[in-house]
Amino acid sequence: MSEQESLTAYVDAWWRSIGDFTALLEQLPEEEWSTPTDLPGWTVHDVAAHIAHLERVSVGGEHDAVDGVEVGSPEHVRSPMSVFTEQGVIARRDVPPAELIASIRTDTAQRHAALADLRRSAADPADGLFGAIGWTFGTLLRNRPLDVWMHEQDVRRAVGRPGGMDSVGAQHTADYLSEGFGFVVGKRVGAAPGTTAVLAVEGSPVVAVGIDEDGRGRRLAEEPAGPTVRIAMSRETFVAAAGGRVPASTDDVDVSGDAELAQRILAKLATTP
Repeated sequence: MSEQESLTAYVDAWWRSIGDFTALLEQLPEEEWSTPTDLPGWTVHDVAAHIAHLERVSVGGEHDAVDGVEVGSPEHVRSPMSVFTEQGVIARRDVPPAELIASIRTDTAQRHAALADLRRSAADPADGLFGAIGWTFGTLLRNRPLDVWMHEQDVRRAVGRPGGMDSVGAQHTADYLSEGFGFVVGKRVGAAPGTTAVLAVEGSPVVAVGIDEDGRGRRLAEEPAGPTVRIAMSRETFVAAAGGRVPASTDDVDVSGDAELAQRILAKLATTP
């Protein structure tokens, strides 16, 4: 796939994820908007406010800064970026659900139209804040569908409306998060050199890694026979764990090989906050 084809695929995954997310929000009665989610301190309304905030910034809108006292110091606000994120949520706490949905639809429609003719390189700096934190244009486009789809799932778990596991956003997110497996096994778990580990997520390509002498998890061309450990799980279990929402346990997965290493990998599987 060429660079332009990849960028176009990211835009398509994001746009379709926005459609799925807003369609879900429109189904919710007002009382469900105050339901707590798996994200510390955030309700369904806060999740929608977060998406509305980032999509407004992505389209060139102003960031809605609020006083630092209002942000406070909850446990989940640990960095300048998380303060920025929390500000966008707090600024929208009193915005009615219908207005949040309309804001998301309006800003994303504008952004989608602007992305219709992709003439930029993936390596170009991203616009605005995202460029300021070092993201490239390609990184921004690749991360937006993951963010939107993961938050759709946050809402679905909160209100007991499962679904969306077969969407374009689901495929994009699971495949993307799977790429971090080598980092998890090598750097986060610290598996010994020579270790081979396999991750088999339902619906995604199998990822096999080998730990080199420097402790890095290198992607292997094919799954080895008799790896040190092999972990297989559903897409739903994987994205919840790798997305830092719901930890996976050995009860949720099929493990062969080193069971103790599998437990260590599962404990460190989260690669997004």
